[in-house]
Amino acid sequence: MTKEPLAATAATAGGAHEAPAKLPKLSIFGYGAGDAANNLAFTTATMFLLVYYTDVAGISAAAAGTLLLVVRIFDAFSDVLAGRVVDKTYHKKLGKFRPFIMFGSVPLLLLSVATFSIPQIGQSGMLLWAYVSYALLGLAYSFVNIPYGSLAGAMTQVSSERAKLASARTIGAVAVGSFLGIFIAPLMKGGADLQMLFTTLTIVFAVVGTGLYMFTVFTTRERVVREVANVSVKQSLATLKGNKPLLLLCISSFLFLTGQLALSTIQIYYFRDVLHSLPLYAVMSIINIFLTFGIAAILPRLVASFGKKKLYIVGSSLMAAGGLVVFFAPANLVPVAFTGVMICQLGLAMANMLVWALEADTVEYGEWKTGIRTEGITYALFSFTRKTGQAVGGALAAYALAWGGYASGGGEQTEHALLGIRAGSGLLPMAFAILALLVMIAYPLTDAKHKEIVTAITARRAERLAAARIAAAEGTDNGTADGSPAAGTTSTKP
Repeated sequence: MTKEPLAATAATAGGAHEAPAKLPKLSIFGYGAGDAANNLAFTTATMFLLVYYTDVAGISAAAAGTLLLVVRIFDAFSDVLAGRVVDKTYHKKLGKFRPFIMFGSVPLLLLSVATFSIPQIGQSGMLLWAYVSYALLGLAYSFVNIPYGSLAGAMTQVSSERAKLASARTIGAVAVGSFLGIFIAPLMKGGADLQMLFTTLTIVFAVVGTGLYMFTVFTTRERVVREVANVSVKQSLATLKGNKPLLLLCISSFLFLTGQLALSTIQIYYFRDVLHSLPLYAVMSIINIFLTFGIAAILPRLVASFGKKKLYIVGSSLMAAGGLVVFFAPANLVPVAFTGVMICQLGLAMANMLVWALEADTVEYGEWKTGIRTEGITYALFSFTRKTGQAVGGALAAYALAWGGYASGGGEQTEHALLGIRAGSGLLPMAFAILALLVMIAYPLTDAKHKEIVTAITARRAERLAAARIAAAEGTDNGTADGSPAAGTTSTKP
């Protein structure tokens, strides 16, 4: 990747075109494929890594919880590093974001294989392998996911089109999650030999994921005009300072992700050990596909009618209500408990589709304030808080197991252990969803305000372009005989 001269960025093929009103369907589909590839590593880890650590590698629930907390906080700081690297680099043909996806995808997917292939080298050696492999996986994920997430804001500034991109990436993620839930989760039976399954699965995902990432790279384009390609640290910090919408969205997402990761990390234990209905995990995954596609189909119209903020609050409310049902539903009333789970899933699907479009909107807010677009550091800060929420949520789920006295190996559990599983899969999602929606009530960037900001940015950019053309014309008139710029002018050629 090479640095691009500042004045040349408005004319380069990689990222200097005015964003059209409508994105090509192939670009939307290609963008969704990227998150499917992301989740071959990410969702596999969030769904099964705790089970792998406790039931396959033999790591205690408490030690696994500490591992998840420490490594995911490290991942959060990796996001900030990745955001800075993205903001200060630029490739003339591929733009700012796609090179990272192209060259970072294979290392990421191979590290996923290593994370789920802990060798039998003693308890200390296995724990060390778990820490190092998962930390490297998180670092590699940051250098692919930060550019991928930032790419949406560079593809379009139209709210309805961003809603389509958000829906596409959610569909990609849910497709992978549903596959894992339908075909892999039912195999997580107590006492089963799962090491070969996880190794084979992650190797296959490495091959498939590479193809999906390449499809994203070659079907997407950065179309939003940027006037500064290589952003300094000072400029990055300036766009974050005073960006109240970003701050509130980060806090709300931290809380929401804490509840979501507690739920997703411990949910398989809930189906297997509390309800004694592990096959229902696959049923949930199938229903989740229809929920996601249904919401994605109507989301742009819902956004146009109600706005992203209100719908995000609705999604958080549904997650809270579902968590309440999950915690209190008697184990023998499986249909009631399952209904609570699906209410949670509905809320999760809605909020997770909207949050990416909301984050992209905060990029324009920062540009409106400072005149500089910093998708990389903005997305990195947002992802930092989400990763921190994932760390806390995953750790709280593991600690809930440890508090209840969970017996490793998936055997018969005590009543107190079952209470710990209920708390992790019901109370934690409910409490943190309520906190997330309370924060979001104060979020000031409505869709109407965002439209005004984009109009102002476009007008300001047009004024600067007109002034630059006048200055260039005057420079030509006053130039030297050989066509070189006159004193005091600057060439715009690379």
